[in-house]
Amino acid sequence: MIDTHCHLYMADYFPDPARVVDEAAQAGVHQMVVIGIDSETSRQAVELADRFPEVYATVGWHPTNAATYTSAELRVLEELVGHEKVVAVGEIGYDFYWDKATPEEQDVCFAEQYEFAMSVQKPLIFHCREAYAYQIERLERLPPHPFVFHCFAGDAAQAQWTFDRGGYIGVDGPITYPKSQDLRDLIQSAPRDRVLIETDAPFLSPQKFRGKTNQPAYVRFVNQMVSNLWDVHPDEGERILDGNARRFFGI
Repeated sequence: MIDTHCHLYMADYFPDPARVVDEAAQAGVHQMVVIGIDSETSRQAVELADRFPEVYATVGWHPTNAATYTSAELRVLEELVGHEKVVAVGEIGYDFYWDKATPEEQDVCFAEQYEFAMSVQKPLIFHCREAYAYQIERLERLPPHPFVFHCFAGDAAQAQWTFDRGGYIGVDGPITYPKSQDLRDLIQSAPRDRVLIETDAPFLSPQKFRGKTNQPAYVRFVNQMVSNLWDVHPDEGERILDGNARRFFGI
């Protein structure tokens, strides 16, 4: 299995990344993508990718940090993106849940990084929270480019827009929550070649581990739920979902 979205550089949660990587491998999770959210964490993600064969990295500037983003920060990402194990730009996008950056600040941060991803031919990892209509409207003004809506929380029409645009949706722990029936219904009918699984570790633990630190090893519970919804054996679900991840990231 491949955990397509985690944050192993968060030392308060993962003081020993080597142990986390080893436990993931023991659980059948042999590759993971560590996602940058600003210049420093992007650098840390690349350092982890250097340290562990199982780890890949992305570089990007999160929308909740957009108030402190400047074009100078993009130069740092440009320096990092050439690393052989950097597989995407992100996570970038829009967040209207937290009042940490204005829409205008997020617009600048998003647009510059979108253009950057196109220039370096890397797919995009989107963060979107309570901003799907706004972000889709912005995307419709831009040339199409490969992307995934990480931790998808939009509605069925927004999911269909994503598929029609050639995008992917990322699924993580919330699909196991009792109140997530709408999400389960959506994934059950989604094109199977347009779904990625992830943990967002240390956040969004599956139901069995609610209230505890999420781990890349726990992506197996997401695979199990998606496989159940598709009425396939978890081994077949893993084959499909791993293939999607390899195709999207080019790994």
